[in-house]
Amino acid sequence: MLTGTLIEKLQSGDMDGILSDVYVDDSKVEYQRNRYRNTIRKFETYYGSGEVTLFSAPGRSEIGGNHTDHQQGEVLAASVNLDTLGVARATADNIIRVISDDSKEMVISLEDVSVKLKEKGTTTALIKGVVEGFVENGYQVGGFCAYITSDVLIGAGLSSSAAFETLIGTILSGLYNDMRVSPVEIAMIGQFAENVYFGKPCGLMDQMACSVGNLVYIDFKDPANPKVEKVAADMDSFGYSLCITDTKGSHADLTDEYAAVPKEMKKVAGYFGKNVMREVTAKEVLKEIHTLRSLYGDRCVLRAFHFITENERVQKEVNALKDGDINQFLKLVKASGDSSYKYLQNVYSNKDLKNQNVSVALMISEMLLGEAGVSRVHGGGFAGTIQAFVKREHVPEYKRGMDAVFGDGACSDLRIRKYGGIKVI
Repeated sequence: MLTGTLIEKLQSGDMDGILSDVYVDDSKVEYQRNRYRNTIRKFETYYGSGEVTLFSAPGRSEIGGNHTDHQQGEVLAASVNLDTLGVARATADNIIRVISDDSKEMVISLEDVSVKLKEKGTTTALIKGVVEGFVENGYQVGGFCAYITSDVLIGAGLSSSAAFETLIGTILSGLYNDMRVSPVEIAMIGQFAENVYFGKPCGLMDQMACSVGNLVYIDFKDPANPKVEKVAADMDSFGYSLCITDTKGSHADLTDEYAAVPKEMKKVAGYFGKNVMREVTAKEVLKEIHTLRSLYGDRCVLRAFHFITENERVQKEVNALKDGDINQFLKLVKASGDSSYKYLQNVYSNKDLKNQNVSVALMISEMLLGEAGVSRVHGGGFAGTIQAFVKREHVPEYKRGMDAVFGDGACSDLRIRKYGGIKVI
């Protein structure tokens, strides 16, 4: 559709139905209307008016399965109504040109999308990796120009990089493959881009949640061929919002803390001759608990038990949602948070006991919520964010309370959206 026509449709409200469908929250339609209009105008500034296509890829939130994916476990994740939005146009020059918000234009020739050491850790590397992933999987690629903007909260555990990878994959699928590339394939290509080109050894959960959309259950028992199931549950109909609070804690110097989690779980698994905790039972750990404590220390044992119980909990959460039992689901979410706090122990850093932002956030959250919701640590932990399912009518009070402690705008009122990476129009 022509850029001018799109702007007119946005101004007249003709696209309000689409925006309401994609972003779930009707109170955000005006914000999205203005955001879309400004994004299209930015595209026109850099690349001129004319035919364009609009694409969107959401951020994600981990709902269940805290630190289970790296042990070939099970995960329940969800796409949220914050997204990376792209205005794109196919070009015939075999060159990809991308401007992301106010960053410098990235120009990539499709004649050379090889891995470059100097590009590790850059957005250019992610784009090249997605292109190469498409080629290796037998899909068409071609040049395009795009202006991209994102309101996915960076550093809040919502996976802004996975949303970006999903967006680039969705653009290539839409412009050159008639949207035939499946969400699962786009997710796996995004992981390839991040692992090989960007240089980050991430798992697949982030990309899968962003690409597939809605609530998604993922079983990583076979990491090369994960089982992916979209969970047909309408969280909005239960009357709860998903609130994410950024506690403003620093992620600096936490690499060792994150690395210790899989390392300690693997120690326990290794004792039984296994590679990952997925292959070990609670009965086996209990039988050998004295030896395990003596060899590896208590935290290793506690983290092993967290994995075993958390992995079982994911399937129970999925079943509760399928049965429409929101109360059972919320009990399981709270149990997940309790296990992360007590057994996984990823709520604060042992290197910085003075600062325990996440612990404080969970305390304040419990005080504010009472019977109106549940909360738990979000994502990798140690610093950063907490997650809460809050009754819709209680959200303003909850948000005020969390913002009063952690600063204006710290708490975001989100919805789970039903779409992953999509062509909007």
